[in-house]
Parts: sequence; structure tokens; C-alpha cells
Amino acid sequence: MALSLAISPCPNDTFVFHALVHGLVPGAPPVDVTYADVDVTNTAAERGAFDLVKVSYAALPWLLDDHHLLPCGGALGRGCGPLVLTRGDRDPGQPDGSGRADLSGATVAVPGDRTTAYLLFRLWAAERPPARIEVVPFHEIMPGVAAGRYDAGLVIHEARFTYPRHGLTALVDLGEWWEAHTGLPIPLGAILARRGAVDPEAAAGWIRESVRRAWADPAASREYVLAHAQEMEPDVVDRHIGLYVNEFTADLGDAGFAAVQALLGRAADAGLVPQTSSSLATAWTS
Repeated sequence: MALSLAISPCPNDTFVFHALVHGLVPGAPPVDVTYADVDVTNTAAERGAFDLVKVSYAALPWLLDDHHLLPCGGALGRGCGPLVLTRGDRDPGQPDGSGRADLSGATVAVPGDRTTAYLLFRLWAAERPPARIEVVPFHEIMPGVAAGRYDAGLVIHEARFTYPRHGLTALVDLGEWWEAHTGLPIPLGAILARRGAVDPEAAAGWIRESVRRAWADPAASREYVLAHAQEMEPDVVDRHIGLYVNEFTADLGDAGFAAVQALLGRAADAGLVPQTSSSLATAWTS
């Protein structure tokens, strides 16, 4: 039987999963793949819709009872955090002693209410939350901020490389803020295996082999990656892959799992997510 897999169409996911999706990983079953934004997969995972699924780390407290967190294939790293963007002609107010500019009267567009980006934003803006949050499809956020429909926008992925084209300014890099406060990499997207549907150790082996093959022959996935890159220029695609596919993609390791614990622990302490069992969050074979 085919394995159901849901990933985003972003270059990091298509690069990592190219070999698995195309039957190039020895011993792996055939794969039936669905491409969707992470806000969609977060919701679908709650229904148990896929055997393997890419979700936001921020969504884990609602998902780990029914899924294993895999130690590979996701997005976690340094220098790759979400950005809060404003129009270049907008005065955001003076930052306070923590570097938090005042967005208390602002309307902020975010890509999903259970995304890691929004969870980090809520932690950052806890003392001065914005007046209004609007969940907006990712591709509409930067144009919306540029047109003045939103005072600020929370963006991820390739927007790091393209936001100046929209006349926007980065108010804060939430990855830099997170790293400065924790010393840890930033956990963005996780790969989950549905309990009872797929052996997590086998799935981790397939994914690691898919990653190995992607690095060994980057040209093999080029056509596939570009076909799903949503009009990204090839140089932006290359920068995207170079940033988000890194050593943590092959193995979270101690630092990666510590980052997951820190994110979920701080968010739970702030009352933003349910408490999560440490064993569920870090012992992926539990």
C-alpha cells in the first residue's frame, strides 16, 4: 500500500523528499504525496489524515498523542527565523529595552494561528500585543502590508530574500531574537509519523536516505523542485535550500531536541499552548 505524505511545495521540502517521492529509496513503500501550506497540514494532522506529515513545531502539543516526532526531514536551524515586516514609511514606535517595537495599536497579518512563526511572535510581543491579528494566506501577506491593508506582516521562508522588493522593512528577526535569548537553533517545521500507521524508525531511515541522496546529487531534484517553487527565481530557490536544509535536517541531535523542549516549554509556561510531556516531545520512539 502507498504511504500518504503531506509536505509543503517549498524548495526545502521538495529537495529533501524528492528521492522518497520518486521511489528512489531502497525498501521504502510507494508514496502518495499531497502538497499544502503548513497551516493546512497542521489542521489535517489533527484528523490523522496522513501517515507522514510536515507540521509546525508549534502545533505539536495538539498532535503528539497520535503521532511520533521524527528526528529528521524537518526545518530547524540558525539564521532562518521568521521576520516581522512593516512598510518602509511606517513609524513602528521606539523599541523598548527588550528591542520590542510597539505594535499595540497595529493589525498584523500572520500565516496561521498554530505556526511556529506566530508562536514566536506571541512570545516576542507578549508585553505589547497588537490590537488585531488576521490569518492570511502566506502569498498575500507582503502585498497586503505594502498596500497598507495591514500595519505589519509575519513572514517565513523565501520572504527573507524578497521582502525589499515590496518596499518593506524588517522590524525584527524572530530567529535572531530567539537565538539571543536561548542560544538554541530555531525549530520551525517538524515531520510526524502517525502512530499505528507507519514504523517511526523505518520512516526515519527512509527520510535520511532521501536527504543523503539529495545532497549527493542536487541536480537530480532540480526540475521537480522548480516545478513546485511557486514562481521563485532559481537563485532564490538555491538560497532557500541552502538555508533550510542543514545538519538538523539529517538529525535533530541534542541541540535540536533541546530547542523543541525550550519552545514548547516557554510557550506552555506563558499559557499559549497546552503542556506537553517531555518524553513525547523529545523521545521520538516513545
